[in-house]
Amino acid sequence: MPLVAVYCGSRLGNDGIYEQAARELGQKLAQNGMGLVYGGASIGLMGAVADEIIKGGAQAVGVIPTFMLKHEVAHDALTRLHLTDTMHTRKTVMAEYADAFITLPGGLGTLEEIMEIATWRQLYQHEKPMIILNINGFYDRLIEHLAFTAEQGFMKQDDLERLVVCNSVDDAIELLHVLVKIDEPVDTDKMAGS
Repeated sequence: MPLVAVYCGSRLGNDGIYEQAARELGQKLAQNGMGLVYGGASIGLMGAVADEIIKGGAQAVGVIPTFMLKHEVAHDALTRLHLTDTMHTRKTVMAEYADAFITLPGGLGTLEEIMEIATWRQLYQHEKPMIILNINGFYDRLIEHLAFTAEQGFMKQDDLERLVVCNSVDDAIELLHVLVKIDEPVDTDKMAGS
């Protein structure tokens, strides 16, 4: 089962549309034979995506640093939960599991995660699809800023275009079907941090 890394908030946000989109993403990933790798929490948009993946019978792999257990309650119904020592290790393990990356709305941590994975792609550390799910225009200003960054010569246009923007869950799922090619299933027993 291909696993999609979902970066998103540990809060729900102020508009119910964000939780609705997170739940829809979880449902549709499961319906389309895709599982989840994410930050491992049971709260916020993170928990909403995981709940729907689990209800849909798909794999849900969580990765959480032990010190974060004070702040983010770990989900208790995951296929697998990895405890790591640092945030850096958390992100590395998630990236190893992932066949693709989707970013829902979130805060500083979410922004940091998608920017880091985009940087890794720029440095040829992976060739996996990266999707920004721009629910309710949440990422309009970020997208505008990244285009300005490329225009000003601090980023290649190719690197900008690799961050694919979708405005609906259906568009993201359709894109995943086109972009995600799985050579062999992930062996969760052999992954880092197990």
